Amino acid sequence: MTAPAPSPARPAVELRGVHKWYGDFHALRGVDLSVAAGERIVICGPSGSGKSTLIRCVNQLERHQAGSVVVDGEEATPDPRRLQAIRRKAGMVFQGFNLFPHLTVLQNCALAPVQSGAAGPAEAEALALSLLARVRVADQAHKHPAQLSGGQQQRVAIARALCMQPKIMLFDEPTSALDPEMVKEVLDTMIELAREGMTMLAVTHEMGFARQVADRVVFMDQGQILEAAAPGDFFDRPQHARTRAFLGQLLH
Repeated sequence: MTAPAPSPARPAVELRGVHKWYGDFHALRGVDLSVAAGERIVICGPSGSGKSTLIRCVNQLERHQAGSVVVDGEEATPDPRRLQAIRRKAGMVFQGFNLFPHLTVLQNCALAPVQSGAAGPAEAEALALSLLARVRVADQAHKHPAQLSGGQQQRVAIARALCMQPKIMLFDEPTSALDPEMVKEVLDTMIELAREGMTMLAVTHEMGFARQVADRVVFMDQGQILEAAAPGDFFDRPQHARTRAFLGQLLH
C-alpha cells in the first residue's frame, strides 16, 4: 500500500518563526523548517533541545505561541475543526506505546476510525487487520497489549496511527523505551514505510537509521535548528561546532 501523498504543489509541513514557551522556559526559538511531500527528516540533538516539542507542534499536541505551523496546506489555529483536520493528516507514534490495556490489539487499532466517523466498525476492523499484517503482528490481533513484547506493542502503535490513513507520520523517539533486541523490528517497520513514500519526521538517536533512510538530518540545540543536511554531509562534514561535539559523543 503506497502512502497517500500531500499535494506536490506545497510543502507537507511548513514551520515559520515558531516559538514555544513553558512558563519562562523558551523551548522553541524561531524555528523554520519546510518538509517536502515524501521527504524523510530525522531530528536529533541533546536532551531538552526542543526536538519532541517541535514535532508535537506539528500535530498541535503542543500549541505554538508565535509563528505559523502549516500541515498539507492546513494552518494550525485554535479552531477545533482545524485541529481535527491536522491530526487526521499527521499520525503520531510516541516513545511509550499508549495502547489501551483493556482493549485487544484489533480494538485499539479500529477505535479511532470508528470514533472519528472515518469508517464503520466492519470497515475499520478490515483496515486494522490489513495494517497489522503490514507491520507483521496480525497474529496478535486478538491479544491484549500486556501479552505482547515491547517491539510488538510499538508496531501495533504504528498500525494504529496508520489506521487514520495519514499523509505524514511523526515519530517521537519510538525505540528509546525498547530493549536493544527489539529496536531492529521497529526500525525495519519504519524503513518499509519510508520506502513506500511516507512523509516522515522522526526524533531519534538511531544514527544508522538516519544514514539509511533520511533525506535530511536536522540538529537542534537550545530550541533552535543549528544544522540541516543530507546524511553524508551531516555525518562526514558537519559545519557547526556544536554538531561536531554532539556527534563526537554519540558516535564514539
